Amino acid sequence: MFLFSRPGPARINEFLIRASGETFSYQHIGKTREHPPEDWAVDHNRVLIGQGLGDWEQAKEAIRTWKMFDLGWVELWQPDTPIQTGITVAVLVDQLGFYSLNAARIVYTIDETARFGFAYGTLQSHVESGEERFTVERDPETEEVWYDLFAFSRPNSLLVKIAYPYARRLQKRFAADSLAAMSRTVADP
Repeated sequence: MFLFSRPGPARINEFLIRASGETFSYQHIGKTREHPPEDWAVDHNRVLIGQGLGDWEQAKEAIRTWKMFDLGWVELWQPDTPIQTGITVAVLVDQLGFYSLNAARIVYTIDETARFGFAYGTLQSHVESGEERFTVERDPETEEVWYDLFAFSRPNSLLVKIAYPYARRLQKRFAADSLAAMSRTVADP
């Protein structure tokens, strides 16, 4: 949904209520676990954010509290939303003097010894279509802690199809800013 002014909490909550009844906007649900579907844009970004058990715990807490969305121009509504399969979230994006409000639903969670995170998939009211996985990983040998962002997507609205090069730039900007946000969060707990 595109808006010419920033929506207030009541409007975002109303949007989330409507979005809770929506279906996914793509058929390849869960494909960020394996191989993405062919003919979709694929982005895979990864950054070293720390080392040792302290940084590992900090990185997991950063995922739980959605710190990868602390970007200034992208906002998750509400950042205290629990990371649980089936939960619907709203993402508000401030771009070129207008806003887009997008809905996604958590598809699966990961809570393993050396890997933690989740993936969410776009719903019908999202301007893009696809899935994105947010994970932190700890190498058991080196104790390095990595933030990994993996996604596949394609446009889900006419405006995004028309402005596809701009939409791809925004996706790349989100990835770079998200990696930086996670690096800052672990470096400065």
